[in-house]
Amino acid sequence: MLRIALITNHPPPFRIPIYHKVADTPGIDFRVIFCSPREPNRQWEVPPMHFHHVFLKEHFVTRGSNFIHNNPDVLSKLKEIAPDVIVTTGFNPTYLYAFAYAVLHGIPHVPMTDGTDLSEQALSRWHRVVRRIVFARSRAFISASHGGKRLYQGYGIADQDCFQSCLCIDNKAFLHEAVPVQKQFDLIFCGRIVDDKNPLFALKVADQVGRRLNRRVRLLYVGTGEQEEFVKQEARHHTDTVETAFHGHAAQNELPRLYASAKIFLFPTAHDAWGVVANEACAAGLPIVVSPHAGVAGELVVDGENGFICDLEINRWTERVSLLLSNEELYQQFSRRSSTIVSNYTFDHAAAGIINACRHAVDGARPEKLREASQEWG
Repeated sequence: MLRIALITNHPPPFRIPIYHKVADTPGIDFRVIFCSPREPNRQWEVPPMHFHHVFLKEHFVTRGSNFIHNNPDVLSKLKEIAPDVIVTTGFNPTYLYAFAYAVLHGIPHVPMTDGTDLSEQALSRWHRVVRRIVFARSRAFISASHGGKRLYQGYGIADQDCFQSCLCIDNKAFLHEAVPVQKQFDLIFCGRIVDDKNPLFALKVADQVGRRLNRRVRLLYVGTGEQEEFVKQEARHHTDTVETAFHGHAAQNELPRLYASAKIFLFPTAHDAWGVVANEACAAGLPIVVSPHAGVAGELVVDGENGFICDLEINRWTERVSLLLSNEELYQQFSRRSSTIVSNYTFDHAAAGIINACRHAVDGARPEKLREASQEWG
């Protein structure tokens, strides 16, 4: 029996089914340690958790939109669990305590990240030093994407020590057949309505598309955030070209119908390590126009196949969206391709990535020696 202890911030709904899959695998004793029941900026509805899990004594500090967890009691929990392998999902103090525990007790350690070579470009030298120390004493590595694998490669990690546990959702719940809804909206923006998600950019694109197509474009916002009232005020200035609807926060079971009610998903994020909203849109058969700053760009969203990857430039987004709305054959082609691509992103594949990495670590495979003073990651 392989006993795995995984330490992570809090329980995101899209990870819970993966954890269930891991826990239900024969020969696996899976334990999850959560730093917190929920971070303050999340409105997630967490499904029931039927795997072994524990919540640490909540303690974190806020840095902008990030929460830095510091839970020394992770050490006593690890002692109780007595794992064969320890998986950590970040570099907060709590994770570093767990990493130190693994090193001191000779337990294989596996880092797991949603980050990519692009999302971590702005890290400080100190952050990179910490990663080098952790990676040098780790035996296997889990990423959510190909961008995460490139991140590990930048630190000299060998391909055979890298495993993927993709970010995914319940694809079947979003299928056309499961959600027979009439297309009421041309465009949908789904996510937190905050500055770095660029909700106002979406409105400006809708306005220009309306002018180009010489009709009112219908735009649906799903989500809440600090910019919501501001975007509503701006929308009042564009009523001739855009009919805007604000749904507010949506429960998980509402999302399939909301996506199904629209034709195209707009994802103009300034930075997203991945972007699970794109999984939802693809599963609903929507073409996606996305910025290159989302991890899904080039992986889940393939330019010219199921969407377009565009810099945050209004005219270019207007051209691409207008093309999809005016060319039904192309639209249907992109829609079918979205459904096909996302079908490879499943809970089974994600769970297998975690299990295979942990088995690899316990089998004693060591990463190749890291490059000394890597110029790229200096």
